[in-house]
Amino acid sequence: MFIHFRQVASSEAPVEIHQNLDVSRVIKGRRDITGISPLRVDLRAEASGGGVVDVRGKLTAELDMTCSRCLKPLKRTVEAEFAESFKQSDDPEMDMQAQDEDDDLQYVAEDKVDLTPYAEETLLLNLPFAAVCKESCKGLCPNCGADLNERECGCNTEVIDPRLAALGDFFKNKQ
Repeated sequence: MFIHFRQVASSEAPVEIHQNLDVSRVIKGRRDITGISPLRVDLRAEASGGGVVDVRGKLTAELDMTCSRCLKPLKRTVEAEFAESFKQSDDPEMDMQAQDEDDDLQYVAEDKVDLTPYAEETLLLNLPFAAVCKESCKGLCPNCGADLNERECGCNTEVIDPRLAALGDFFKNKQ
């Protein structure tokens, strides 16, 4: 997914980008995400003056996930706002200094700018940290593994500080 910097900078009309990207490699290693649809990219690139090109729009993807509490499958839609500004420059050393000073501006050396890494980064930043099927999900019993949303298991879930656990046995012997 590319834009031609000079073409966009010299054009009076914005350039529309509508594309689907395969982002399955981005979620590799995430055990809670079992599948992802192609990332729907709807962007608009336009010159904003001073040799800067603004790219704005929306990214949308469907996720197949597992609930982090009860491990049931669920679907989530991720919608993320995309906003990046690019400026062309030929001096890489000046680019690094300018990049440190202005975090909102991306300096590029080539006329052809690949937007895919920026879209993938925006998607990653907007993925749910821990998805749950519902806010009231009780999860699984830590002792027997029963789904507490369906039934109570009857296990003793009283948590005793391990440093004081020996005192419980001390009082049992005195009786």
